[in-house]
Amino acid sequence: MRSKHFRSSIAAALAGAVLAHASLAADVQTTRRDADLLKQKVATIQLGAKSSGPPRRTTLTQNEVNAYFALDAQNDLPVGVVEPSVTILGTGRVSGRAVVDLDAVRKSKNPTSLLDPATYLTGRLPVTAIGVLKTSNGVGRFQFESATVGGIPLPKTLLQEIVSYYSRTPDTPAGVNLDDPFTLPARIREIQVERGQAVIIQ
Repeated sequence: MRSKHFRSSIAAALAGAVLAHASLAADVQTTRRDADLLKQKVATIQLGAKSSGPPRRTTLTQNEVNAYFALDAQNDLPVGVVEPSVTILGTGRVSGRAVVDLDAVRKSKNPTSLLDPATYLTGRLPVTAIGVLKTSNGVGRFQFESATVGGIPLPKTLLQEIVSYYSRTPDTPAGVNLDDPFTLPARIREIQVERGQAVIIQ
């Protein structure tokens, strides 16, 4: 797997702070440093996939992940998805947010009835989802809790429509199913989601 896609997947399995004008320059430097730290740590995780020995633990912080999203992830994101961020809530819970082009999702489904909920997927709006990331023995699963679009509650079925559309690839033309388990990359055995950080165990 190419490095940039690996960084994106790690940061995604997990979607910042408001900058004060007086300290903007220092904060930008910190953000750049955090983004670079994320890339260095991901390189370490990739190396860990090729080594043997005692378990290796690598900690990724929420600030590092969001700095990477803000500064380096643009080419990794699907067209129509911008401004992603993640809040690592702890005890396995993660909240992800991104501004999404909902018109593209609606047109791909071509709803034919006003009763079809996809009819109301219009415009570019922030979509937020909260759930629990559970991992064990190299396999992960996302347990959905709630979602909103533009601050309005979003049913899981509509969130699935959005996720399916934006996760399509030649290998997975139907996209990702929220309920499906997934294999963790790079011989990762477990991800421990703690408040503000995630610990990668290989």
